[in-house]
Amino acid sequence: MDWIINLLREHPELAIFLTLAVGFWIGKLRVGNFSLGVVTSVLLVGVLVGQLDIEVGGPLKSVFFLLFLFAIGYKVGPQFFRGLRKDGLPQVGFAALLCVVCLLVTWGLAKLMGYNAGEAAGLLSGAQTISAVIGVAGDTIQNLDLSSQEKQNMINVIPVAYAVTYIFGTAGSAWILGTLGPRMLGGLDKVKQACRELEKKMGAGDKEDEPGFMSASRPVVFRAYQVKNAWFDGGKTAGELEDYFRTQGKRLFVERLRRGSNIIDDIQPKQSIQQGDEVVLSGRREYAIGEEEWIGPEVIDDALLNFPVEVLPVLVSKGDFEGKTLGELRSKPFMHGVSVRRIRRSGVNIPVYEGTTIDRGDVLELVGLTREVEAAAHMVGYPDRPGNVTDMIFVGIGILLGGIFGALAVRIGGVPISLSTSGGALIAGLVFGWLRSQRPTVGHIPEASLWILNNVGLNMFIAVVGISAGPSFVKGFAEVGPMLFVVGAVATALPLFIGVLLARYVFRFHPALALGCTAGARTTTAALGAIQESVGSETPALGYTVTYAVGNTLLIIWGVVIVLLV
Repeated sequence: MDWIINLLREHPELAIFLTLAVGFWIGKLRVGNFSLGVVTSVLLVGVLVGQLDIEVGGPLKSVFFLLFLFAIGYKVGPQFFRGLRKDGLPQVGFAALLCVVCLLVTWGLAKLMGYNAGEAAGLLSGAQTISAVIGVAGDTIQNLDLSSQEKQNMINVIPVAYAVTYIFGTAGSAWILGTLGPRMLGGLDKVKQACRELEKKMGAGDKEDEPGFMSASRPVVFRAYQVKNAWFDGGKTAGELEDYFRTQGKRLFVERLRRGSNIIDDIQPKQSIQQGDEVVLSGRREYAIGEEEWIGPEVIDDALLNFPVEVLPVLVSKGDFEGKTLGELRSKPFMHGVSVRRIRRSGVNIPVYEGTTIDRGDVLELVGLTREVEAAAHMVGYPDRPGNVTDMIFVGIGILLGGIFGALAVRIGGVPISLSTSGGALIAGLVFGWLRSQRPTVGHIPEASLWILNNVGLNMFIAVVGISAGPSFVKGFAEVGPMLFVVGAVATALPLFIGVLLARYVFRFHPALALGCTAGARTTTAALGAIQESVGSETPALGYTVTYAVGNTLLIIWGVVIVLLV
């Protein structure tokens, strides 16, 4: 055991990876619906490992934190700037107001309890579930005109206060918005009905979505049938068959045809179809199944069904489709044979309905024949094919410029005020993420790489924070006392109650959007999931993305403000 302890002290990088491994493992464990979450688990494991008195270099922590903040900004940048436009301003205004409420409530409670800057920053970070405040507030405290010991004591207590308040910050937010939120809006049944009405308004049917639109759980299929129906006597064209399907409320396409030994794979609308031919239809599975009852029996023809089908993510970058609905996009000739399987906005899946509005920076997952999907992709935007190459020039320059901007300080009353390099990295991420949505050929960061920058970047930083704070954590916990948990619960709940009421009765948002906007402004994805499960609809996600982009930005910046206020 002594040998292991000495090894970890001599090679602190090994202690960090030990913390990450155990923390990620514990973070995935669930007891019923409760989970500590990865970030809290990594912090607590880091504190435990830190009891071995392991010294970790400071620059390592800062490097990973800057990567994390840039990744956060990059992901939400398009929605942040999109929200500044006229149609997004109400949601931006609501998110900004709720973020101010979060700051004022936290500051008021901190003043009432006599907390110092470190305790207040930890309270803000945990109660509002914004882990990045730990780093931003720590950087700001370092610039205060205090002794080194005073500053270190404040920085050490931040993760303590965070750990005490974060559990209710996450679980409590999900419970309040998922369970109490609908009751505040007139009752769960009333909100469910409002969601169903919104779905219908956006193009969803009573039980199924508009033909040709589907969630990721409803796959596109390609099935072959032998033509037997007398409807084809005298011959019909592919266009006539597709038009007939359309009158039946089905969006199905003729993709290939076999006549005798010949296979025709370039199907035109005037292509004739005769009895005895074999045709391949594509479309949603529930529409393709059962066609043997009308066209003829399904056949298994390996040669006929052996052709490339592509699932292609496409980044919307063409201004022609920004602000258009999926219904308008589907009506374009180049969308023939192409289905939209999924829409991701700021990393969140949003409902795929005919009335869903498309934003620049959205990623549409298109499905169809390779030639048809390729043609549609280039008309809509940029084919964002899965890859493993990150534009590190883009990332490096972005963080450098953001850090330089953040390091610029203005002195007010002798106190240097700046965003700090971490705040600058966040702003740079916003700008560079928006630039990528405008110029998609540069700045590519694959989704897997973005996950690494985001999750590993943050948790590597948290691991170092936990290890460094380990020796003083127990003492700090004794100082803040269990009362901090109660204060944190109030700091979590009060802004959420105010937010739901503001969203519905001041901003007049639809009930589903009111809940989604509140979850987004508080950047709590767990709460969004609880809301969707409670109301049985994906529509709350429509209010989540813009407010999430604004909330993520402002709440992180509040890490600077709360220190200066206290």
